[in-house]
Amino acid sequence: MSHELNFTVRPGGCLQGDLRVPGDKSISHRAIMLGALAKGQTRISGFLEGEDSLATLQAFRAMGVSISGPDAGCVTIEGVGMHGLQAPVRPLDVGNSGTSMRLLAGLLCGQDFDVTLTGDASLSTRPMRRIADPLTDMGARIETSAKGTPPLHIYGHQSLQGIDYTMPMASAQVKSAVLLAGLYAEGETRVTEPAVTRDHSERMLETFQWPLKRRGRTVALSGGGELKAHDIQVPGDISSAAFFIVGASIAADSDIIIKGVGINPSRSGIIAIMRQMGADIEILQQRQEGSEPVADIRIRSARLQGIDIPVEQVPLAIDEFPALFIAAACAQGTTRLTGAAELRVKESDRIQVMADGLQTLGADAEATADGMIIRGGALAGGDIESQGDHRIAMAFAVAGLRASAAITIRSCRNVATSFPGFADLAARLGLAIDVSTEEGI
Repeated sequence: MSHELNFTVRPGGCLQGDLRVPGDKSISHRAIMLGALAKGQTRISGFLEGEDSLATLQAFRAMGVSISGPDAGCVTIEGVGMHGLQAPVRPLDVGNSGTSMRLLAGLLCGQDFDVTLTGDASLSTRPMRRIADPLTDMGARIETSAKGTPPLHIYGHQSLQGIDYTMPMASAQVKSAVLLAGLYAEGETRVTEPAVTRDHSERMLETFQWPLKRRGRTVALSGGGELKAHDIQVPGDISSAAFFIVGASIAADSDIIIKGVGINPSRSGIIAIMRQMGADIEILQQRQEGSEPVADIRIRSARLQGIDIPVEQVPLAIDEFPALFIAAACAQGTTRLTGAAELRVKESDRIQVMADGLQTLGADAEATADGMIIRGGALAGGDIESQGDHRIAMAFAVAGLRASAAITIRSCRNVATSFPGFADLAARLGLAIDVSTEEGI
């Protein structure tokens, strides 16, 4: 018997106060991976203690890496070097984490042992040929299901060769998987992306002293080197901050400051898009922590206007669109999103699930093949099925700030994958949210 969590949000209210959001999930994953493969001891602070990044941590423990913590966001890794991983005794189950699976596939195809990567029911439907194909071109041997989905069976003892890979779609996970395989490949590996995506892998590789060449949208590295241990400070996750950025913007009399958020230019699309919609967002105390730019962000309520979202901003805000769709539904006029077909193969089909949910609340939302058309207006209450997608659950929670009646959001347990403590923090700031448990199969 499993237990599912539901959120119920009563209408109205506003957000007030200062807050910190959990550590950046993308950076937490990469810090564990590179710290494990480095020579020496790596200490991580601000590590996200969510289920996704813990899945990466447990995978490396299962491969013989000594890792202490997490303890209040602090993790200490005794790196084993590039060839020090040991074969796990059973398949590595990474739960709901697509980042873990795709990046691990790149690292593990260069090892001297076989390994199987598995995940939960949601992850087991997600596309993996997008990484298996370029890795196979490098000489890796990877098997997926007949549909190109997990589990992934990765065979060791393969001789990898660097490739010059032009990505057919913008994806930081695919880019990272190929670059991480390139650490073990003979010669140079080059990746060119069609649009800018998050560059945390590149920044962290340089932090761990692996030489990179970057020019425009192309990044290259050569195999055969070594990573040197380095302490990592993980900033707050802007993808988690997004729900409060939108919530404070749409709710009258709101005024919040989110402390210590990563504002990497390859991730800051949410700020640019919201500002174009008329949001009152102020960047304070901008600074550099390690290889990442960080700032405090102040958000006050504003009258939002619908816009045509610039296509060049889409990869820079790809994980924030569930929250942005709520902003659009509360804005005056029409918001149009195109060029975001990637949203259909996330933890859920985020285009269709968000459109269905918005329609349940009485919003005028039309799903398209690669985006959505939303005509802003009033939101009613209703019963929302999040399909177990953490970002959809949190997006509809903040929609309660503008709804005329209560919203119940079902299947919210996976919020813990990226934002443990979300409901408690949201309640402290002023969201009228209750959490209930129901028994499932």
